[in-house]
Amino acid sequence: MLLRLPLTLASPGGRRGRLSILIFHRVLAKPDPLFPETPDAQAFSAQMRWVASLFNVLPLSEAIDRLYQGTLPPRALSITFDDGYADNESLAAPILQRLGLPATVFVTTDFLDGGCMWNDRVIEAVRACQSDSIDLNEADLGRFDVASSSARRRAIDDLLGRIKHMEPAQRRAATDAVVAVCGGRPSPYLMMGPEQVRRLRHHNIEIGAHTTTHPILTKVSSAAARDEIVRSKARLEAVLDERIGLFAYPNGVPEQDYSAEHVEIVRAAGYSAAVTTSWGAASSRSDRFQLPRFTPWDQTRLAYGARLIGNLRRAERRVTALAS
Repeated sequence: MLLRLPLTLASPGGRRGRLSILIFHRVLAKPDPLFPETPDAQAFSAQMRWVASLFNVLPLSEAIDRLYQGTLPPRALSITFDDGYADNESLAAPILQRLGLPATVFVTTDFLDGGCMWNDRVIEAVRACQSDSIDLNEADLGRFDVASSSARRRAIDDLLGRIKHMEPAQRRAATDAVVAVCGGRPSPYLMMGPEQVRRLRHHNIEIGAHTTTHPILTKVSSAAARDEIVRSKARLEAVLDERIGLFAYPNGVPEQDYSAEHVEIVRAAGYSAAVTTSWGAASSRSDRFQLPRFTPWDQTRLAYGARLIGNLRRAERRVTALAS
């Protein structure tokens, strides 16, 4: 009751309805000392129990339709995952099923062979590095101390920040350089394959598109962005033999990672809605193709719920639509 009343006031139903959308990426088998903020199965299970006790959780496509129809229940919430990690199917999905919670997984389709995304290649290379330092000056990335776990995390964060917004070819070359300097070990297979995607859908978890290679859309040409957005939809429709209506912008920061041009490409490609990583909660005034998402990082039910209340009061960011 301590949280449900303020949540109901901040997120009423009907015409004034608000929709909170949670965003996750991985759920791990056990805690990761390098990334303590990434939930393991035990922590994720606790968080989902808090969510189930506080919110009316809806499939994202249904929640979006009801948001604009003015029929949302109070304390409406949807759960999403980005990228298409195998642990979404093996670890997160069973927890969600036990609690009766729907979810949506946005899949980056060129990794449907169970491969490894560029950022994870960097993370796992630095994690496995046998040296106390990494010299990447030849790749114009700098030199890093990795003698301790905290130093390794700082090095990873710095490298990801430097590489993320490079153009695709430059990003591949920089990632290859990190892997080579750290020992050249093969990257682990972390992503889902087609059969895992089909199993998720069989258990009523929605599937959405997240491009083919996860580029920063503002760093590629209009033609390349259109191909990424259209081809990922087509690949998932072939895998599942059903229409894919939901899209998530890679990285998802308005203006920085996608622009009004990309919003229009998504709309024209035949999607029904799209989500960003801008904090906030959606209202009937939100752009259907720029819906905000957020995830608290707190370790108790009270703090977790309180931060979601704060997020409901946050003004969302979005790009200005192109003139028609």
